[in-house]
Amino acid sequence: MKVIILLGDGMSDIVYSELGNKTPLQYAATPNMDSMARHGQVGLAHTVPVGLPPGSDVANLSVFGYDPRTCYTGRSPLEAISMGVVLGPDDVAFRMNLVTLKAQGSSVYMQDFSAGHISTVEARELVETLQKEIGNSEIEFHAGVGYRHLMVWRGGKDGMRSTPPHDISGKGILDALPSGDGADMLNNIMTHAQMVLHSHPINKLRKDQDKLPANSVWLWGHGKTPRIDTYREKFGLSGAVISAVDLIKGIGICAGLDIINVEGATGYIDTNYLGKGQAALAALETHDFVYVHVEAPDEASHAGNMQHKLQSIEDFDRHVVGTVLEGIKKYSDYAVLCMPDHPTPVKLMTHTSEPVPFAIYRGEVGEGNGAASYDEIQAKSTGLLLEGHNLLPRLLS
Repeated sequence: MKVIILLGDGMSDIVYSELGNKTPLQYAATPNMDSMARHGQVGLAHTVPVGLPPGSDVANLSVFGYDPRTCYTGRSPLEAISMGVVLGPDDVAFRMNLVTLKAQGSSVYMQDFSAGHISTVEARELVETLQKEIGNSEIEFHAGVGYRHLMVWRGGKDGMRSTPPHDISGKGILDALPSGDGADMLNNIMTHAQMVLHSHPINKLRKDQDKLPANSVWLWGHGKTPRIDTYREKFGLSGAVISAVDLIKGIGICAGLDIINVEGATGYIDTNYLGKGQAALAALETHDFVYVHVEAPDEASHAGNMQHKLQSIEDFDRHVVGTVLEGIKKYSDYAVLCMPDHPTPVKLMTHTSEPVPFAIYRGEVGEGNGAASYDEIQAKSTGLLLEGHNLLPRLLS
């Protein structure tokens, strides 16, 4: 059997009056996901266990078939694995966003958690400068993609508390700074980074071009390397992962899955949707399982951009879901799971822990369980509610 998961990050949302009292999934044109819902099994899934943060790390571990309560150690170790950064047992990894902070009166607030979606080329030069000016045998800076980067504290502390920068968009940063054991080190690093970045030629050029400067770093999502069973050990499957995001690639590597990079995959609204759908079908030729992750709806939600969220949902449906549903017909036995990892309401611009809608599709000959379309309201109406990590075993059965 061929198994494929199509994940639109952060697609789930709340009802908006400006959308006619509908959610974005209800409002957007999604004929392919709606067809899956009518002919498949639809319900809600708890992807974020009680007590864990509603991040893409926790939620995607659930969708991959792992119980985060037994294996979650933090977001950044997974990103480090994807980037090829080796962590020792006592080393702590941190997600490092390049951000734009702005002073207003006596306070400083988070103007943009992505520094205006800074390009990878520009960001790499900034991170390399940070490594040269601040890095040492204890602290390392590693360049990633766009605004997403990595800091490693060799033999560091991991008992501090941190806040995702997208949770405080437009808000003051004082109460969100790292706190607890080891926080002084992080706050000192952030202060020193601001001094280095302030006069950097890249930021001077961005200002001249009326772009937001990357005038600070923000450290969060820390943890040590997790230990999880591979897909071969846990499910007896070979598989592949398609994503532009290091976090998802890192989970895939831990799971022993192949990583497929698609040209033009950006993790934003301009990503190569069609290329991801086509790459997924190609991967199924040699693998049992493929996980396709599209970040764009989540990024649009964090930016508070409803138009972009609707567009990304429709592009995901047309170019990823539609492409896969058409191409997978060549197999006599297959299962397709479509879902988000967590809700990211545009109004809130951050993640929440509510259960998300899923649709399991095994072809148009399958009998649906009462859903007329793919959205949060129809999913709730079926009465089917599952723990997120139980979805993959359900697919395989």
